[in-house]
Amino acid sequence: MPSPAPAARGAHDRQAAPPTPGTALRRRLAELRGPDVPAQPLDARALAALAANPGCRRRALLDGAGVPKAELARSLGAPSAFGQSQFAFMRGHAFEARVKADGGAELLRLTHAHVGGGPEPVPGEARTADLTAAGPRGRAARTELALGEATAAGAWTLLDHPMLALDVAGTPAFLEPDAVVVAPDGTWTVVEIKSFPMIDGSADAAKVGAAARQAAVYALALEDLAARLDGPAPRVRDQVLLVCPKDFSNLPTASPVDIRKQLSVTRRQLSRLTRVEDIAAGLPPGTTFDVTRPAAELTAAVDAVPATYAPECLAACELAFHCRARSRAAGEVTALGRSLRGELGALTTVEQALAAARGEAGDPDEPVVAALRRAGALRAEALAGRSG
Repeated sequence: MPSPAPAARGAHDRQAAPPTPGTALRRRLAELRGPDVPAQPLDARALAALAANPGCRRRALLDGAGVPKAELARSLGAPSAFGQSQFAFMRGHAFEARVKADGGAELLRLTHAHVGGGPEPVPGEARTADLTAAGPRGRAARTELALGEATAAGAWTLLDHPMLALDVAGTPAFLEPDAVVVAPDGTWTVVEIKSFPMIDGSADAAKVGAAARQAAVYALALEDLAARLDGPAPRVRDQVLLVCPKDFSNLPTASPVDIRKQLSVTRRQLSRLTRVEDIAAGLPPGTTFDVTRPAAELTAAVDAVPATYAPECLAACELAFHCRARSRAAGEVTALGRSLRGELGALTTVEQALAAARGEAGDPDEPVVAALRRAGALRAEALAGRSG
């Protein structure tokens, strides 16, 4: 029997070739997201929030699949109430453009002044990397090449909005920091440009902390990239340069922020995340988070994935209102805070804790049960004294 023609044989091989694990996962996540729903990129802010609550499988799956959680929350009837105003967004862009004007001369001057890295940069002589490429994967590859070239050149180099890739629970996340500066000594510095003011050299502690957590994600991605380069890996500074408006003006000022703690915590928490394909494998057949589906169907799909709600989610996750309502309805003690949940041990619901306090359940030799009964007795005694 004659063998098939080369073209026909090639077509048959292509049809018979099984999909690679990466292709199969992307296809599965696209099915979960919905065929006509564009993927929501997983940014550093989302990763920082995910690292702060690594036990939440619901967020890990939705973020890994690129589900637009804000639209999903609206479809569920529990829209999120946080986000940046259009005015703040425009103000931030205008300030960032000012910081990076003239080839980033002022930004490089601030970098040298606060973290060093070699001789003082000369205006007009610093390098700016061309990061133009098609798609996030292309831009990430171009960024990797540009960082290697800049390190070898031994000159001040500004990378404006580079694209970094980081594997998170088996899915790639593409991250875009405001800037990365390569110094003549070969060190890499993450730059965070924020529009909140820095008054008398200090800024709002909560906002600085949020910026540090985001910067830690960028630094982790840079460390992975540095390890892939030929030769000795360049050093990624564990100090991020935070650039903000000075006092109440629009003039830029800067301060180094130590992110060693955030790096350690984020690295540990991201490593604890359950792989996305493992979570997806446990879902009922036909589960989808397509935001165009009816609310009842979406509610069932979301409830099929375990969540770990805590009050801190209200400032970090678009689904927080939905998860809070579910947590309260189930009487979960996590709705009252992670610290209380940790203190109550095996008592996971409010009703269990109240029953233990009333002496109706629980082992009295257990320290938690004994403490609750003591608290219940003190409360009853106080109420009796007041009524008397």
